[in-house]
Amino acid sequence: MKNPLSLRPVHHGLTALILSAAACLAHAGTVTVYTALEEDEIKDYVAAAKKDMPDIDVKVLRLSTGDLGPRILAEAANPQHDVIWGWAVTNMLDPRVAALLEPYAAKGREALDAKYRAEDGKWFATTGYMAAFCVNTEVLKAKKLPVPRTWAELADPIYKGEVVMPNPVSSGTGYLQIAALLQGKGEEEGWKYLKTLDGNVAQYIKSGSRPCKAARSGEFGIGTSLAFAAMQSIEEGYPVEMVIPSDGAGYELEASGLMASSRNKADAQRFLDWTLSPSAAALYGKYKEIVTIPGTPQSKAAREAGLPEDLSTVLFPMDFAQSARDRETILSTWQKTIGR
Repeated sequence: MKNPLSLRPVHHGLTALILSAAACLAHAGTVTVYTALEEDEIKDYVAAAKKDMPDIDVKVLRLSTGDLGPRILAEAANPQHDVIWGWAVTNMLDPRVAALLEPYAAKGREALDAKYRAEDGKWFATTGYMAAFCVNTEVLKAKKLPVPRTWAELADPIYKGEVVMPNPVSSGTGYLQIAALLQGKGEEEGWKYLKTLDGNVAQYIKSGSRPCKAARSGEFGIGTSLAFAAMQSIEEGYPVEMVIPSDGAGYELEASGLMASSRNKADAQRFLDWTLSPSAAALYGKYKEIVTIPGTPQSKAAREAGLPEDLSTVLFPMDFAQSARDRETILSTWQKTIGR
């Protein structure tokens, strides 16, 4: 039987076009990414990745830090994604999650400081976030309240009903705040402090950024949140002051890794390489207070909000392995003694 394509002549230019299209299709691929990054930054990053890698279709599922883990573990027998992208390293260190990852030496990974990449090659972190108070200066002024500079001051009863915090069960920001306080004060004193602070807390909100938004709108005086939310609020003209608590500014790294089960490893690896590229690094400062890629300049918003260039001067030295080991116990204790 004759090949149907031989029944009629094809113009050489069209032949070349067909072959070119076929070549593109051969390299085209879909990469499914699970992430806890915020929606607005995801949109920017994916648009930039599409420009650099037009042949890759990046599909993203975004869940909060606390909700993403159960989703990944529920699918462990048949994972539906190729990459974990920008998820709290504390959660990534869960042995059940780590078992699903495959070591991959992404291009540019070697430039990162050792503390920003796993020894076994299963994850690396290009960005992170840190605790900060979003203080509405107009609300506090109207109520004749001083600006709290430390966690200790925040527990003063004068702030009763003025504080909103992220719920640590759902929010990575909420968990890092509590983990840093427990690591810094010790378990007994830490829980005693958290119960005292609870007396001032009006609400525990699911998201890490929303306490800042609640404070900047004037609904409450103080939101314990993340530094970027404060920086963004200041940049947008809200009457907010960013306070980095001098007695324990906990932080978290946002880690990425390759799923061992990935059905499209070549493109998944290309995507991970891209997250370390100059194109990606150029965007991180727009959304992040912590960028681990050497040479990335501090953003204007960070400078204007008063964030130190050398963050080591203000960050609490988190033990992420301990945070990971203690996570379930801490959250269980929090729910039983404080959660509401």
